[in-house]
Amino acid sequence: RSLNMDFENQDKEKDNSSAAGSFNGNSANNSIQTIDSTQALFLPIGASVSLLVMFFFFDSVQVVFTICTAVLATIAFAFLLLPMCQYLTRPCSPQNKISFGCCGRFTAAELLSFSLSVMLVLIWVLTGHWLLMDALAMGLCVAMIAFVRLPSLKVSCLLLSGLLIYDVFWVFFSAYIFNSNVMVKVATQPADNPLDVLSRKLHLGPNVGRDVPRLSLPGKLVFPSSTGSHFSMLGIGDIVMPGLLLCFVLRYDNYKKQANSDSCGAPGPGNISGRMQKVSYFHCTLIGYFVGLLTATVASRIHRAAQPALLYLVPFTLLPLLTMAYLKGDLRRMWSEPFHSKSSSSRFLEV
Repeated sequence: RSLNMDFENQDKEKDNSSAAGSFNGNSANNSIQTIDSTQALFLPIGASVSLLVMFFFFDSVQVVFTICTAVLATIAFAFLLLPMCQYLTRPCSPQNKISFGCCGRFTAAELLSFSLSVMLVLIWVLTGHWLLMDALAMGLCVAMIAFVRLPSLKVSCLLLSGLLIYDVFWVFFSAYIFNSNVMVKVATQPADNPLDVLSRKLHLGPNVGRDVPRLSLPGKLVFPSSTGSHFSMLGIGDIVMPGLLLCFVLRYDNYKKQANSDSCGAPGPGNISGRMQKVSYFHCTLIGYFVGLLTATVASRIHRAAQPALLYLVPFTLLPLLTMAYLKGDLRRMWSEPFHSKSSSSRFLEV
């Protein structure tokens, strides 16, 4: 969430920050990674390299990759559970931090959320159930959206356009070069269970750790069909990248609303109706995401083949957004550093 607070209330918020745990506005703001134009251009290239490594060397790195994914999922889901744990532990215990030596200091809510997250990951490793994998994937999505930010519409267009080309190439054209659909193979290939590998390495016997299933890694959400014969998949990149765009337009909606209130409700351009001015960029982009996802699902059913979801999501989110920004007269402001304003930067704190 993005909240605008007057500096008069900042001291009070700082005094009460210990009651909110370590994920308060200050620490969250310091840990946010803002993507610039260079990173947006090179992200599809880095993703392509990672995809090729997984395609060619999956058997060699699958255990390491599974462990790293499990650790990241644990941290992400602990972050997701933290507000609930803060609410549960607030009446029972003070929010004083407990020291664990070199590991750091943590509140009771943080320890509870981390313990629940570790338990969930262990159950997933033991069972390999798709519902638990989806839960961990959603935790990864929320954490990435919370700690990564798009600063402008220019960076958003560069990032989503590059990932659109990346998605289309690896789904539709990789088979002509590598004799296999690289994206589908990497996404659907299960990994050896670390417990099974550990039991074989330590020679713990034929019945120890051998009945655990292979793991489908939480880099996607899976949805079983009505008959249960197959699963539909949606990569977390198809959720996170449009989600970053949604966060950007939501921040801009709040910024513009505050700016309009400061200017005593100054009207928009004369050629735009009042009804159009009331339509938020967030709702426009959210509806576009829904329509794009629905179109991708229908296309997958019609062609009975994997579809690059960003092929549908990017046009249905970016084109209506660009059109509305042009009609409202905000396109130039949104395109480059829309939140850097002398009038607002000195009066508001974003948390």
